[in-house]
Amino acid sequence: MPVHFSPAEMSTRRAHAVAAMRRQGLDALALFKQESMYYLCGYDTFGFSLFQCLVMTADGKLTLLTRTPDLRQAQYTSDLVDIRCWVDREGVNPQVELKAILEEHGLSGGTLGIELDSYGLKARAWDELRDQLDEFCLWRDASTLVDELRAVKSEGELKFVRRAAELADDAWDAGLELIAPGAFEGDILAAMQGAVFKGGGDYAGNEFIIGSGAGALLCRYFTGRRHLSVKDQLTLEFAGAYRRYHAALMRTAIIGPANDAQRAMHAACEEALNACIHALQPGTTMGEVFDEHARVFDAAGYREHRMNACGYGMGAVYNPLWVDPPMFYSGNPRLVSVGNVFFLHMILMDSNSGLAMTLGTSVVVGESGAERLSRLPLTLTNVSG
Repeated sequence: MPVHFSPAEMSTRRAHAVAAMRRQGLDALALFKQESMYYLCGYDTFGFSLFQCLVMTADGKLTLLTRTPDLRQAQYTSDLVDIRCWVDREGVNPQVELKAILEEHGLSGGTLGIELDSYGLKARAWDELRDQLDEFCLWRDASTLVDELRAVKSEGELKFVRRAAELADDAWDAGLELIAPGAFEGDILAAMQGAVFKGGGDYAGNEFIIGSGAGALLCRYFTGRRHLSVKDQLTLEFAGAYRRYHAALMRTAIIGPANDAQRAMHAACEEALNACIHALQPGTTMGEVFDEHARVFDAAGYREHRMNACGYGMGAVYNPLWVDPPMFYSGNPRLVSVGNVFFLHMILMDSNSGLAMTLGTSVVVGESGAERLSRLPLTLTNVSG
């Protein structure tokens, strides 16, 4: 039950990883991204905060090196058979034990791909691991090998993404019921997160972002809650998460009468979002999609107030962020593919006027283009009180 995909799908994923390894001339992979581990064997934990590594050899064999608290976690959530534990003690160097595993698999003198760009491999741990590897084998950066496979979602994965999108809509509905003059941000957050949990969902990869008043111009979570004023603005960026798969949304709600500037900002956000969705076709570059975002905002006079990226991939990801590379930015040559899932966010932050406006939604790319996953309308949210 805890491995959420069929044995056939898991076997196919590993076969694709093996094929990619062979194309790159790799004899094994040292995987430190929790996302890669979840994708290849179902292993689900936050234990990547301390040293652990999943070794995958070119014949598809998997060996996990982790700590004792994650032994049963791996047994319960994954289809792993070979699980090794390093022991917490003063002066322990689990990198030595990892080298022993590599040697056991006959990798001395071989070529090892390593996920260097990973929260699970800290700089000090890498220094200590490199000391073990430099005269043992050849190594090269393979940070994106599994990422490339994860970017195209299977039908089973898309089922979970669609459920995550439903939970995001439910979260918005729950929060919207409370958005009014005098409402406490903490109550709004509690209702939104509660809706996700009640629907069988998970914690998202990062905190729900909420800010009102001057805080509505921020794109990050920050601590400290306030009550909404009679005339206010409230920015929310949040995600439904189901089986670790994410679908994000972003909205700025106006409390009290919206003024002409706010309505114009929203109109530009809606136009830019629709332009990006229209441009999001298989074979289009991600840079070309960003260009549509920039074209609309710049023509409307918002160049100074827009962002330099307008979205990114969505998938099964772990803390500290639900961002799953790549991102939409100027000149990005990466091609859009069928089965990609993205979050598109149109963000205007005008520090001169103190006004914020955002509009974001998650989409899945099909043969004929992008499909918006949310049932929510794109109209301006204006709560009169």
